[in-house]
Amino acid sequence: MLDIAVPDHPLTLADWLAHAERLHPQAIDMGLDRVQAVASRMALRLPCPVITVAGTNGKGSTCAMLESVYGQAGYRTGLYTSPHLVHFEERCRIGGEPVDAADLVPAMAEVEQARRGQGSDQPEISLTYFEFTTLAILRTLERSGVDVAILEVGLGGRLDAVNIIDTDCAIITSIALDHMALLGPDRESIGYEKAGIMRTGRPVVVSDPVPPQSILDRATEIGAVLWRLGKDFHFAGDQQQWGWAMHPSHGGRRFSGLAYPALRGANQLVNASGVLAAVEALRPRLPVTAQAVRNGLVLVELPGRFQIVPGTPTLVLDVAHNPHSVAALAENLDAMGYYPTTRAVFGAMADKDLPAMLQRIAPLVDHWYLTDLPLERAIKADALAPVVLREQPDAKPIQSRVAGCYPDPMSALRAAVSEADPTDRIVVFGSFFTVGGVLQQGIPRLSAKHLPG
Repeated sequence: MLDIAVPDHPLTLADWLAHAERLHPQAIDMGLDRVQAVASRMALRLPCPVITVAGTNGKGSTCAMLESVYGQAGYRTGLYTSPHLVHFEERCRIGGEPVDAADLVPAMAEVEQARRGQGSDQPEISLTYFEFTTLAILRTLERSGVDVAILEVGLGGRLDAVNIIDTDCAIITSIALDHMALLGPDRESIGYEKAGIMRTGRPVVVSDPVPPQSILDRATEIGAVLWRLGKDFHFAGDQQQWGWAMHPSHGGRRFSGLAYPALRGANQLVNASGVLAAVEALRPRLPVTAQAVRNGLVLVELPGRFQIVPGTPTLVLDVAHNPHSVAALAENLDAMGYYPTTRAVFGAMADKDLPAMLQRIAPLVDHWYLTDLPLERAIKADALAPVVLREQPDAKPIQSRVAGCYPDPMSALRAAVSEADPTDRIVVFGSFFTVGGVLQQGIPRLSAKHLPG
């Protein structure tokens, strides 16, 4: 009888991810001690300039624009973002493309070996799913020969696993109320947590137009080099183009006659301004031409951020999942012009401030298609229905408020399409999982029934 060697660890990415989910009793366990200890055992370091991006909203767009600009400048980019919409590999991009699943497997094995330790002087260390996979992606970036690494913070900043890497330039985007049970009850508390990614003597770009004082105070306290929107750099635009300029104390560089970023939404100029400040801050190490800036902003792509999918009816995909981002979504929907009927596919996490999320957007929605999401943290569609009903304007008839509850986002979208006219608009929002749920088979191309003659 032949002896067949049985591997003592997983062999595929899917198996490794399932393994990582079982390692720690909590999904979120804030703190750097455990992940830093494993990183030290791995001798993990990124040998290239690092940009770390924290904030409540705008992180993904900022990272995408940085990746695009540096890619257009000829640099090999490494990007880490989270969460993903459909496939885990979306979290790690090398040279503008998602990494192959097979390329992550060796890094997962290295993390596991370091986590288990070697001998009695290295006890086994428990890691959360996010910590385990962050280390694997950082190792993958380290081994990929990238010229610049762009790292999006998962949650907060100070105690997020990404913060084990010292940044060469920190970016802090807009600060709003979200994850308050973990980050604090107000913008000042949340700002302090985000400010934890700053480093002494290194630039920190703050693109929030009205940042919490805690961010400014922390920059002064540790001696970070503060670049602040509205003070150290600013932007202005009209309907055709926009321009950006640095204060003379930071070199006075200007970009004029810029085309609007390919990412839609009024808030994208704020994000793009922060990107240009970071590019300028790192110019001595990573020179970028004006043409690369122009091309990068025009060619940037990012699914699920006010993504308008042509078809009949029009489909809008947006991962807005807190009051601030949903208010921005509502503003952008307002700016789209007139649609006879707007139908919303909506699913969300139970720990969100749902009334505040709904107040601004509810007047724009005629029919709600509520969906379950595949997480314990998510609120069930039937429990979401009374919350939605409470936030509807009194002028709307009751029968138009909640069209139905569905087991998954794709079922909800199909129901919305089946009841829609070609001139309607369908918006899918509330969570990464809501948008990701309708992208499982690619971008939907809608074709509603014809209007009656």
